[in-house]
Amino acid sequence: MLALRFIRENADLVRRAAAEKGITDAPIDRILELDEARRRLIQEVETRQAKQNALTKTVAPAIAEAKAAGMATSEIPLMRDLERLKGEIRGFEDQRTEVEAELNRLLLEVPNVHHESVPVGADETANQEIRSWGEKPGFEFEPKPHYEVGEQLGILDFERGAKVAGSRFAFLVGAGARLERALIQYMLDAHTRRHGYVEVQPPFLVNSDAMTGTANLPKFAGDAFKVEDRDLWLVPTAEVPVTNMYRDEILEGARLPIKHVAYSPCFRSEAGAAGKDTRGYIRLHQFNKVEMVKFTSPKTSLEELDGLTADAESILQELGLHYRVLLMCTGDMGFAQYKKYDLEAWAPGLGRYLEVSSCSLFQDFQARRANIRFRAEPAAKPQFVHTINGSGLALVRTVSCILEAYQQQNGQVKVPEVLRPYMDGLEVIGA
Repeated sequence: MLALRFIRENADLVRRAAAEKGITDAPIDRILELDEARRRLIQEVETRQAKQNALTKTVAPAIAEAKAAGMATSEIPLMRDLERLKGEIRGFEDQRTEVEAELNRLLLEVPNVHHESVPVGADETANQEIRSWGEKPGFEFEPKPHYEVGEQLGILDFERGAKVAGSRFAFLVGAGARLERALIQYMLDAHTRRHGYVEVQPPFLVNSDAMTGTANLPKFAGDAFKVEDRDLWLVPTAEVPVTNMYRDEILEGARLPIKHVAYSPCFRSEAGAAGKDTRGYIRLHQFNKVEMVKFTSPKTSLEELDGLTADAESILQELGLHYRVLLMCTGDMGFAQYKKYDLEAWAPGLGRYLEVSSCSLFQDFQARRANIRFRAEPAAKPQFVHTINGSGLALVRTVSCILEAYQQQNGQVKVPEVLRPYMDGLEVIGA
């Protein structure tokens, strides 16, 4: 959420940033109207409270005189004036409450602004490739897509997944399940032992406040799964519970950056992706992910974003997967992001890159929603932290890229060397 004062003082910037993200209905003008009305109502209340305080100082002698004269208190003009002022104050405060409720609701509908380095563009064609690693693997045969490789090996079962849960669900079987479990364990070990993250195991159900804190609500309610008749949502990513660990807290500045990593299943309705990647182990309603989350000071957040991105890249490098890093343009970066990198690994069977991680800086956009602050020094005024998160990595597409990049002409799949210790030394799937 953007600060109301920031919107007031930078209205044109906020309008332009929203438009450059493709959001044309951001209620900037209405927010400015409500802000003006709110400040006017505050002034009306303060003016009447001052009059009330002044009258109160003179009412005691008037009451004494009225009692001496046998008058009822209600007949004293000053008392009538006080009651009138009290009624006016209540009326203005009720109006202010209504205005602030609408104002707070509309503030949640305003997207974040973006960093000056972010390219302006309407869609993915404006994203900028800033680096790549490795080479596309070569084959002496026509490489198959991962779903054919997996089904022929008996480690991916889409038909039975659909039978028990519907489309966009799958079973991993045997070595396929072991491969994904090995990836999860390997990633958690890498991020905790080498990259300095503290592992957490979060709840996989969260309340609406948590979803609002990370900007999943109200705008993206249609992309999530809600538990019927309960204020609980299935997590779309571990970002949601982990970011909200510190909701309504003031952290010690000396602790920053706080770095957490978490595994979770993720649940998404994919309402905004109808018809996309309907075949294969790419875009499912349920998938696994290892997520990195950072809480940083404003001074170091851009640097910490680069560090988190490098941590995700190291996983791809150790897996031996060719990938590229994209700096996302305004129209493709998301509602809440201030700056975002996507990591895309090469899937030779599909002949295209697959997004395996998005690494995003939000500045204080999430922290304002979740009220997460820190004190730079013990006596300092609290200020909002900056939040960063990124996949380290998303499992379904990483598995897909491994199956395609490491497939053999005989239909077998080599296990990346870094994963073999997690699979009891298994070197080849299908041998």
